[in-house]
Amino acid sequence: MCTVSFFMCFILVCTCVYVITHCTVHTIMVFLIVSLFLLCLLLLCLYLWFYYGWGSLFREDCVKPPRPLVTDKRARHKVLKQGFSQDRIPPNLDALVIGSGVGGLSAAAVLAKAGKKVLVLEQHDQAGGSCHTFQEHGYEFDVGLHYVGQMHEGGMLRVIMDQLTEGQLQWNRLGNQYDSVIVGHRVYRLYAGKTEFPDALKKQFPGEEEAIDKFTALMKKVARHVPLLAILKIIPQWLALLLLRSGLLYRVSSIFQLAESSHQDVVETLTSNKELQTVFSYLFYGVPPNDSSFMINALLLHHYKRGAWYPRGGSSEIAFHMIPVIERAGGRVLVRAPVTRILLSNGRATGVAVQKKDTEVCIYAPVVISDAGIFNTYKRLLPPDIRTAPEVESLLSSLQYGMGCFLVFVGLRGTSDELGLKSTNLWIYQKSDLNNLMEKYFSLAWEEVCEHLPLMFITFPSAKDPTYSQRHPGNSCMTLLTMAPYDWFCQWSGQQPRHRGEEYHSMKMKLAECMVKRAIQEFPQLEGKIEYMEAATPVSNEYYLRAPQGSMYGAEQNCSRYQCEIISRMRSQTAVPGLYLTGQDVFSSGIAGAVHGGLLCASAVLNKILYVDLLMLKMRLKQRMRKRY
Repeated sequence: MCTVSFFMCFILVCTCVYVITHCTVHTIMVFLIVSLFLLCLLLLCLYLWFYYGWGSLFREDCVKPPRPLVTDKRARHKVLKQGFSQDRIPPNLDALVIGSGVGGLSAAAVLAKAGKKVLVLEQHDQAGGSCHTFQEHGYEFDVGLHYVGQMHEGGMLRVIMDQLTEGQLQWNRLGNQYDSVIVGHRVYRLYAGKTEFPDALKKQFPGEEEAIDKFTALMKKVARHVPLLAILKIIPQWLALLLLRSGLLYRVSSIFQLAESSHQDVVETLTSNKELQTVFSYLFYGVPPNDSSFMINALLLHHYKRGAWYPRGGSSEIAFHMIPVIERAGGRVLVRAPVTRILLSNGRATGVAVQKKDTEVCIYAPVVISDAGIFNTYKRLLPPDIRTAPEVESLLSSLQYGMGCFLVFVGLRGTSDELGLKSTNLWIYQKSDLNNLMEKYFSLAWEEVCEHLPLMFITFPSAKDPTYSQRHPGNSCMTLLTMAPYDWFCQWSGQQPRHRGEEYHSMKMKLAECMVKRAIQEFPQLEGKIEYMEAATPVSNEYYLRAPQGSMYGAEQNCSRYQCEIISRMRSQTAVPGLYLTGQDVFSSGIAGAVHGGLLCASAVLNKILYVDLLMLKMRLKQRMRKRY
C-alpha cells in the first residue's frame, strides 16, 4: 500500500510538470480538477491504510479471544506431529520452508496471511525447533525457551506474536524480580520497570549511579535505533556497502559503532567495578564480554527491562498456534521429513528433496526458504560450487560456529508452591572476571570440568506457567544450563540417542550430578525431591535440531558477526535466486531474533516492507489503549 501510494504521487507530479509546460489553459483546468479528485482519492486510501489497516497483512480483527488451552495429547499431536507422506503434500505450492523453528514458522505464517500456500518440512518428530517440549515420567520440559521480554500490551514483539498466532498465544508475566545474579558470594537482583531497573541497581551499587544512568541511556539508544539494522538488511546491498565504505553510515546513528564495539571496551569506559561489569554482561551465550558486541548485550538487557514473560501452556504453544494460520491458507507443517538437498534448475532454487526410507521425494515450489541456518544451508544442502563462490566463501569464512550448551532436566516431586519455587531465574558466576573465567573454562579438559564449574543458569519452568500444575498435578520441574564446547562430546556425533554407549552416558551424568549438587546449595528444599533427571549435550542439539556442532544460537554471536559489512550481507536473500534464509542467522539470536528473521524473510519474498504495516498497526493499537484508559 505504501509503495503504491508513493508511486502514484511520483506519476502525478511528473504529469503535472508535463501538462503545465505543454498544454492550453482549458486543458490545464480540466487536468487540475482531475488531479484534485485523484489526490483526494489517494488521501482517502492513505487514511484507510493508516486508521483501518486497509491493504495491510496485519489487522486488528484477526486477533480473536483466546480459546481454552488444549491439553488432549491426540488433539495436540494432530497439529504438532503430522507425519510426512506424499499424499499430504499440498498441490501448487507457493513456497517451501526447511525447518519448523520459530524463524521458519514466522516466515510461513506471514506468507500464509498474504494468501500463499506454504509447506513446512521438519526433520524431527514434532514441530517447533527449539520451542518444542518433551514429556517423560509425568514431567514436561522446554528445551530452548526460558523467558521472553517485551510482551507488554502494545509492545512491538507482542503485536507481532498476536498477529502470527491470531491472539491465541497467551503470556504469563513473571514476577518483578525476574533475574538474580550470583557473583562469587554476592547476590544481585534485577527488577522490571523503566525506573525500577536502574533504581534497584543503584541501591546495590552505591557510588555507581552515574555509570548505571549512562548504561541505561545506552540501552535505550540501542533499542530505539536497532530498526536501522533491519533497514541495512532491506535496502539494496550495493547501497548498504556504499553507505558503509563512504563513512556515511556511522554519521546516521551511533548504533553501528556500538554494534562493532566489544562489550568490555564500552563498559570499561563507564565503570571499573568488576561486579557491576559482570551484571552488565550476565546474560551469557558462549561469548566473553571482550569478544561480544556491546549492542547485542545492551539489547538483551533492554529486552527484559519492561518485564519477562513465559507462554501459558509451555513453549510448544508457539508452534501449536502458528500452524493453524499456515493451514488456513492451504499449507501444511509435516514432520519426520529430513531435507537432504535443495533442488536447482539453471542456478535457481526450484524445490527440495526429502529422504523417505530408501528413496528421495522431490517437492517443487517457486520459493524455497531455509530455517536450517546459514552453515547447514550452504555446506550441507547446496552443491559445493555454490559455497565456494567468492561472495559466499568470504561470508562463511567471517563467521564461526556458535557455542554449544549442556542442559539438565530435573523432575521434582511436589508442586512449585509446595516446594517454594519462584519464577525468578538464577545466574551463577564463580568470579567477576568473565573474560578470564570463560577462557579458562573453554580450555579445560573434560576431566577438569566438574571441579571447575564457573557458570550456570537455573530456572523453574513450572513456576512460570500457572497451567503446569493443572497439566502435571503434584509435579514440578527445574532446568539447569551451562556452556559446553562441542569438542567434549564430538566423538559421539552422528550416533543416535540412547545408543552412544556407557562412556557417553557416564560423562554427561557426572556433569549433570555436579550441576544438580550446585543447584541444591541454592535451593536446599529440593534435597530428596528429585524423581527424574536427564541431560542433553551439544550432540543432542546436533541430532534433534540439526544445529551445526550443537550451537544453540546459530552462527557465533561475536564482534565479527556484528561488523556492519557482515550485518548487511547476512540477509534473507542468498546467492541462489529463489532461495531465502530465515531465523536467528538473519537477524540475531533467541526467540525475538528468530521472529524478526522470519519477518525480514517474508518482506524479501513478498517485496514488501512489512515493518511499515506493523508500525501502523502498533500506532492504531496505542490510540485505542489511550482511549480505553
